[in-house]
Amino acid sequence: MAAVTRAHGPLRVVTLITRLEGGAGVLTLRGATALDPDRFRVTIVTGSGNHLLDEAAAAGLEVIMEPALRTPIDPRSDLQALRALRALLTQRPFDVAHTHTAKAGVLGRMAARRAAVPRIVHTYHGFPFHEFQSPGRRGAYVAIERRLGRITDVALCVGAGVAVEAVRRRLVAPERIRTIGVAVAGGEGSELPARMPGARDRARRALGIPAGATVVGAVGRLTYQKAPEDFLAMIDHLGRADVVGVWVGGGELAEHVSRLADARPAGRIVLAGERDDVPEILPAFDVFVLPSRYEGLPTAVVEAMVAGVPVVATAVNAVGDVVVPGETGLLVPPRRPDLAADAVRYLLDQPAVAARMAVTARARLGLLVSARLAGRSYARDD
Repeated sequence: MAAVTRAHGPLRVVTLITRLEGGAGVLTLRGATALDPDRFRVTIVTGSGNHLLDEAAAAGLEVIMEPALRTPIDPRSDLQALRALRALLTQRPFDVAHTHTAKAGVLGRMAARRAAVPRIVHTYHGFPFHEFQSPGRRGAYVAIERRLGRITDVALCVGAGVAVEAVRRRLVAPERIRTIGVAVAGGEGSELPARMPGARDRARRALGIPAGATVVGAVGRLTYQKAPEDFLAMIDHLGRADVVGVWVGGGELAEHVSRLADARPAGRIVLAGERDDVPEILPAFDVFVLPSRYEGLPTAVVEAMVAGVPVVATAVNAVGDVVVPGETGLLVPPRRPDLAADAVRYLLDQPAVAARMAVTARARLGLLVSARLAGRSYARDD
């Protein structure tokens, strides 16, 4: 498989993502900005986004909005998006099409193929199929990914667990699969912000939480995948009046989760909404919890580790790449908020053990905390 090169000028790269937000959006943007601008000229195409749209523009990246590119399956809007993407990729002489997330991964790769873009790269942040789907639906998604894999020159998998699943499911030829880490800021140095009174106090003030509270927090979109209802149930199972549960993030389940939270005692749950200062507020947490039904390798977990916050997470997909049970955190099965509560209680009751895990987690991250890793992996000549 020959690499795409240009005799004159930088390589023209179009990056397609359904929504420029969440962990996938962060990784996509950091990967794009890590590329050498003398070698690559990046255009981002997305259906929607949050503050990352402004960050992309501030970084000098061209951003094109395509409103028909939306997450829900809708034949009419999907066909409209496919036609629009194909027209764009035909009119603009891009050298590389790099797709992210499920919907943009399907439509973007199809459009790139039909527009004869020389090189097609796809990043698997996770998969559109999981164990909580019906066998028929799951099988259909796998079949679609296998067909798309035939036109994918390189598949970048966020985490070894995701790469292993891609190989096991035969989504892409093994020699075309590459494993990358997440790109997060602030990994260098030995200081743990969660252990610094100044950072901890500022973070709690920003969230409106008393300095002396015990805080168990989560970061993620309020979606089915992230299982926010299991987080609320976990707080209930803890049975500790001193614990405040904090969820940072918005999403389509925001109203539903707000109603569930309102049914709890006042001050028990704080829904902080979408924020652009997640690394700064993570030190407010005594324990970070990831309750997801399924995942790739979540940026939020790694950012919590960078901040020095001990982690409890569900044992799904590539999470085990960084959360090593008993060493860098604790893992529990998905959909078991009772067991998650037991794990959180253990870390709260054993602060020395929790601190040791946090230090070990930070030390083991290594290249995972480098934004340059995504750029190097993407730019690799294959």
